[in-house]
Amino acid sequence: MKICIIGANGMVGKKLVKKMLSSDLYKTKIKQICLFDINFNKKNDETNLTYINGNIADIKQIKKIASERFDMIFHLAAIVSGEAEENFEKGWNVNLFSMWHLLEALRKEHFKSSKKYIPKLIFTSSIAVFGAPFPEKINDEFLSSPQTSYGAQKASAELLISDFSRKGYINGMSLRLPTICVRPGLPNKAASGFFSNIIREPLNGQKAYLPVDKSVRHWHASPRAATSFLMHAALMDTSLLENRTSLNLPGVSCTVEEQIEALRSVAGQKVVDLIIFKKDENIQKMVLGWPKDFFSKKASELGFIAEKNFEEIIKIHIEDELK
Repeated sequence: MKICIIGANGMVGKKLVKKMLSSDLYKTKIKQICLFDINFNKKNDETNLTYINGNIADIKQIKKIASERFDMIFHLAAIVSGEAEENFEKGWNVNLFSMWHLLEALRKEHFKSSKKYIPKLIFTSSIAVFGAPFPEKINDEFLSSPQTSYGAQKASAELLISDFSRKGYINGMSLRLPTICVRPGLPNKAASGFFSNIIREPLNGQKAYLPVDKSVRHWHASPRAATSFLMHAALMDTSLLENRTSLNLPGVSCTVEEQIEALRSVAGQKVVDLIIFKKDENIQKMVLGWPKDFFSKKASELGFIAEKNFEEIIKIHIEDELK
């Protein structure tokens, strides 16, 4: 089996590679893992790993990926929510049109030999495909009606994957990830970044600014859960999706206040005291248009598992990142 991970140098990509290299799947079935990203901070000398420095907006490089005829492609690369909202053209070029070029290249590869090439494509979508007004809990039948450019780009990519799968050119699925929290490393341009910042920075003894009201509720899962979602998707039979190729994944619904209480329970008051309220009306407005809670029936029935509470998410961050 040959695998390609697009966006392999991102946070989830790095964790996916690490998990895959330690898996029985790697030891028994995987012959090659190709890592594709704009740049790599560090390269692993594992024999079966290859690296391609490239940009998914470059059509020539997209065609090269297709020509390699990978059995499985993980598509993790994207312009994050805040940047997609600020830079309209770049957001659409990277988050949607690059997907079109990839799928079209795979479709053309499909017809190049008598044995039809049908790769499995796993795409990391987002709960941003949903927009207000919301029910108390979003179920698997709720309408996708994004209220941000990022959400519209993800929803559009989902539709492309569904149609190319229907035609038999790919075997695709879109995983609507919860907001991944607590993200390690430095803050990024994602509008949701503060959910991680108010936990990560205080645990490192640094101040963190909270730009929204404590009553804001949101849907979360840990990086560890995100990696497990991807591995589970890689192994599952996609016929079980019954032509509904986009899945709402499980997670933890909690308010910012409940996040802070979980931090207090795990790390104490001195850590919590490093959180400083500094309201940003633009972020507050954006966040209020995001989903708050889900009933992820289909994904749970298919075996996708997330954390049970936010304390567990914090403890996973401490265990995985702070040793």
